[in-house]
Amino acid sequence: MSDTALPATGDLTGKVAFVAGASRGIGAAVAEGLAAAGASVAVAARSEQEGALPGTIHAVAQRITAAGGRALAVQCDVTSEESVDAAIAATVAEFGGIDILVANAGVMWLAPIEKTPLKRWQLCLDVNLTGVFLVTKAVIPHLRARGGGSLIAITTTGVDMVDRGANAYWISKAAVERMYLGLASDLRGDNIAVNCLSPTRVVLTEGWQAGSGGREIPPEMVEPPEAMADAAVLLAAQNADGITGTVQRSEHLIAAR
Repeated sequence: MSDTALPATGDLTGKVAFVAGASRGIGAAVAEGLAAAGASVAVAARSEQEGALPGTIHAVAQRITAAGGRALAVQCDVTSEESVDAAIAATVAEFGGIDILVANAGVMWLAPIEKTPLKRWQLCLDVNLTGVFLVTKAVIPHLRARGGGSLIAITTTGVDMVDRGANAYWISKAAVERMYLGLASDLRGDNIAVNCLSPTRVVLTEGWQAGSGGREIPPEMVEPPEAMADAAVLLAAQNADGITGTVQRSEHLIAAR
């Protein structure tokens, strides 16, 4: 409830998590972290085979099961309501319900507005905003049926960097933060925690490196993906009596334990 409340412990035994955008980068690290904390995890993304970027849902699911966890690789295009609904249904059929959502699927475009083609602008909105809307809408009834749970949307510190201009990526993530901050109020009575989580520094994922335009990041500004995983586990353990309606920075949240 308060952004200063200490988080609950990260024991997720018996919980089921759906992680969208989990084939690589932050999503893969979060999926593996949730599984290590005891959750059964649906590893959801479009990537069933290696493509332009490394990583597949099957490889992540295999790493989880090899480590003794439970995972289901499920194909999911977050821009398609039909695909999202099918992925959620497959998860419920396999694990019996859903307690946790991590909405991580995203595409990056950091060019200034005047250098942004319409198709790139629309893609950022379709994946980063509408995609979060679709997976969130689809899982809410399942969390409600379990008596509560946790919704987590992955955002970015770039939302606050207004002194550095505007781009489609930051704008789409700002809209997600507004959606989730309002949704926390809507779902408080259903015992569902709703929070946004962003890296404190820069996580050099495959997607970031492909979409960053060659930007150089000083070593001291680089954050390991495991920090996001640890923070996600803490937020995943919340309900409406704990941390909700906040935008959290990964390393700050971990330090507050």
